[in-house]
Amino acid sequence: MTDQPSQLNRRTLCKLVGACATAAVVAPRAMAERFTAPTPVDTGQVEAGAVKFPAWRGPQDTPSAPPPKPLPPEQRVGFAIVGLGRLALEEILPAFGKSLKAKPVALVSGSPDKLKTVASQYGIPPEACYSYENFDQIRDNPQVKVVYIVLPNAMHREYCERAAAAGKHVLTEKPMSVSSEDAQAMVQACQRAKVKLMVAYRIQYEPYNRRARELVQDKGLGRLVAYHGVNTQTVAEDGARQWRHKHAMAGGGSLVDIGLYCLNTARFITGEEPVEVYATTYSPPGDPRFADVEETVQFTLRFPSNTVANCLTSYGARDDKYQRLNLERASLDMPNAFLYQGQRLSVIDRDGDATRNAELTLQPKNQFAQELDHMAECVLSDRTPFTPGEEGVQDHRLMEAIYESARTGQPVRLKPVEGLDSFRGPPFEPA
Repeated sequence: MTDQPSQLNRRTLCKLVGACATAAVVAPRAMAERFTAPTPVDTGQVEAGAVKFPAWRGPQDTPSAPPPKPLPPEQRVGFAIVGLGRLALEEILPAFGKSLKAKPVALVSGSPDKLKTVASQYGIPPEACYSYENFDQIRDNPQVKVVYIVLPNAMHREYCERAAAAGKHVLTEKPMSVSSEDAQAMVQACQRAKVKLMVAYRIQYEPYNRRARELVQDKGLGRLVAYHGVNTQTVAEDGARQWRHKHAMAGGGSLVDIGLYCLNTARFITGEEPVEVYATTYSPPGDPRFADVEETVQFTLRFPSNTVANCLTSYGARDDKYQRLNLERASLDMPNAFLYQGQRLSVIDRDGDATRNAELTLQPKNQFAQELDHMAECVLSDRTPFTPGEEGVQDHRLMEAIYESARTGQPVRLKPVEGLDSFRGPPFEPA
């Protein structure tokens, strides 16, 4: 009797081993019968060096964007970032991580500690780190194809001219400089050196603002009657110490810093150049922040099509970056129009006996990465940038007319410019 349990256990064990062996043979067959080979809908195919997938959703759904097509690292265009302030560290350098055609290869700063720290973060070798004094040695760095100037406005001309003399293409932050005279000198310096010059008007590369331009210019919603742009933000109590509040360094106050977005975007969306401007300015008496530059500017632009642009910019009102477009058959509502991210676009029109407010949802793209990639593509394909130096010169001329109108209290008439996009390069195609 004592042997029976162990005999049963041996029998049970043998059955279990046999069952497992049978399952090991049957399982792959069953798996093969249950699952079929992947189809091209799942695997996609390679076309012109990129992976492409056929549509997998029905026509009622919004299609997904195609996979990105980044260039191999060794083929990307090298950029030197000149100036390591907030914009460079918070937006521009991180944007290289989303770029498809550009890479940071050099840094320029007047702060040795900051230069060393940032270089280590982005893998920039010590020999590609420059001070403002030895900046001209950048000519000997073949990795640098483009110099991106992110300095106070009054320094743009000097470093543009030095970069051009070193044989490097130039991407400069807006405003282009502190005067139309300086801006024109930058254009001429790059022309003499046969290098490209682009102004970093990020809004012209941003998807929601580009869609607004399309809706206006295809005339499907009728004539654009009015454009309204607001760009305001406040300044800390010790703001008078900032370079933006020194006229010699900035060239002006809220207009040249943030009001320029309203001015440039109104020109971009209409494609036209204004024939008349009228403006007023205000600065709180006794406020040291505005002893040298203006706090608030309100200006109106009249375009050849009789579209009117009403714009407000101020350092004295809480952060607001808003634009609204009034067309014959619809209104376009755009909160956050000038922010680095978070743009929105609603089309308000009639739907039978109701009013429809339809918000469009577009795939967001990093504005700085879009700029970097466009400049890189211009270098690779030898083309003129969509926002060349001439675009920046025109904005300076218009800002000078705005200040003149505010000074005299009278409208300033401008020489008409024929055609659309007269100061822009060939159309920009997003990557």
